[in-house]
Amino acid sequence: MASRAPLPPTAFTLPAKYYTDPLLYEREVDMFFRQMWVCVGRMGELEDRGSFFARHIAGDSILIVRTSARGEPDSVRAFHNLCRHRGTQLCRDELGQFKGSIQCEYHAWTYDLEGRLVGAPHMDGSAGFRREDFPLLSVRADVWEGFVYVCLADAGPTLQEQLADLPEKFKPWRMGELRRGDGITYDIATNWKLIIQNFSECLHCPNLHPALNKLSHYMSGENEPLRPTYMGGRMDLNDGVTTMSMDGTCPRQFLPGLSPQDQRRVYYYALFPNLLISAHPDYVMAHTLWPLGPDRTRLVCEWHFHPSEMARPGFTADDVREFWDMTNQQDWRVCEMAQAGISSRAYRPGRYSDREDLLHAFDRFIVEAHGGE
Repeated sequence: MASRAPLPPTAFTLPAKYYTDPLLYEREVDMFFRQMWVCVGRMGELEDRGSFFARHIAGDSILIVRTSARGEPDSVRAFHNLCRHRGTQLCRDELGQFKGSIQCEYHAWTYDLEGRLVGAPHMDGSAGFRREDFPLLSVRADVWEGFVYVCLADAGPTLQEQLADLPEKFKPWRMGELRRGDGITYDIATNWKLIIQNFSECLHCPNLHPALNKLSHYMSGENEPLRPTYMGGRMDLNDGVTTMSMDGTCPRQFLPGLSPQDQRRVYYYALFPNLLISAHPDYVMAHTLWPLGPDRTRLVCEWHFHPSEMARPGFTADDVREFWDMTNQQDWRVCEMAQAGISSRAYRPGRYSDREDLLHAFDRFIVEAHGGE
């Protein structure tokens, strides 16, 4: 991707502590995963009213529950996964369906899908007890284009404020209509920020991704300047290439509503703190990052297609899965190698090139978030 401005001679990579120090890691978890809106999944995982999934965010277990019936506008609630009686975990399943209420199996305290306490056995006559004083502990939840978000902070920007102008940028892809066609989960021995940095540049593509570079030249496209909550840009498809797949051909119709220009481009955006969107002419790829430690990240990669294409006889996502699984594993390998090298006592910050301006901006963003140390 093209660079926008020359970098100063002080443009060096970050010191090792930003990728290895447990205290800095915990501070980042607090700043980014406890204070910002975090992507936790897709509405497609919640098929009907009462459907739920659980996510572990910054040490807390959170239940995300669909409260709208099928066919109604998307509506979700999120709660800390604990009963207000004696703090018992309400549910150990990662995915399931509540049949109209949520009941603690310990002493049968029962809550409706809005989190209100509707049943508290043996509490009748307890002095001063009122059911309305003991709802489930709520977490802010919202939906954008089928992506479900939660925010552990009780106050602060709304999801729309955090997304800024991204809804308008991605409006042509109508991502809320798309459905999951396939997915892979990876466990990567690297810091979560190294994955974002790798995603945000393609100077490594000729050497590391020769198959990708044949489809989209690494110097094509353009980045936009880093914003407070996201960064990204576009790359162009080479002549004769119709999508990013093993052979560059597209067996599917393009997504409806895309302009002729967007049918020739792929947009790569990192939405802080944990969603990486790759918008293609015929599908959208999403990576969701889950930091597990300074040197470990779980990543969920999913490919979403238009339901009309998925309904066609013979539909398959194999061409996309094969191409991106190959590319992903190439990326994760060097991210793990970067983590190993940075963790060495011999490591010293290295110099960025002028074409790595977005990475340098991201580093400055991280340092400023830590207080400008």
